[in-house]
Amino acid sequence: MTDSFGPPADEDADGVAGTGPDPDASRAEPIRVLVVDDHALFRRGLEIVLAAEEDIQVVGEAGDGAEAVDKAADLLPDIVLMDVRMPRRGGIEACTSLKEVAPSAKIIMLTISDEEADLYDAIKAGATGYLLKEISTDEVATAIRAVADGQSQISPSMASKLLTEFKSMIQRTDERRLVPAPRLTDRELEVLKLVATGMNNRDIAKELFISENTVKNHVRNILEKLQLHSRMEAVVYAMREKILEIR
Repeated sequence: MTDSFGPPADEDADGVAGTGPDPDASRAEPIRVLVVDDHALFRRGLEIVLAAEEDIQVVGEAGDGAEAVDKAADLLPDIVLMDVRMPRRGGIEACTSLKEVAPSAKIIMLTISDEEADLYDAIKAGATGYLLKEISTDEVATAIRAVADGQSQISPSMASKLLTEFKSMIQRTDERRLVPAPRLTDRELEVLKLVATGMNNRDIAKELFISENTVKNHVRNILEKLQLHSRMEAVVYAMREKILEIR
């Protein structure tokens, strides 16, 4: 089962909550789907399952994020159904490029990763859905229709983690509201700004011409100074406290 990430809405016949237009409304054309996963057997299974849906058409497949970008540029799919972790180029890394070559395409991450960091990074990179591979095949088709109709879909367990994290962040921020923000060094501010743009430690190291271990040390110091527990918290806290502004 998948949860919609948005305002409360009535459930449809399959028990999937949603927002936006009626997913069951008739369509002039089938939803064009690009399937991206590094396991050929899994891709084939999805194709077989989705082939049974009259309003969904699998127009192509790819084995990694790099191939997905090339295929999306040629096929211009409506939905990209993509794994998070793949060789050569992962799904999250490919999101930005996919949006550039196929701006109208909506991305659904279909993965085994239940890591909160992957969920946050995927949403920040432009994904509209984040589903765990534990869902049933029927729910995959339902999610594709929902996202095509303007909804956002997140597996219940992941949505729960996201909401819990945000509640904790708000509570901790409120508790510290009267405490002056700790002073970060100029280098720490540089690192924090790059973290906020979604860059990983390796890319930050290249950008600042420092070692990856040095970047890790800076990130650790930033979290300790701000009394935070994750990179996501550091970015939200920095923006809230106007330590830096992200355009």
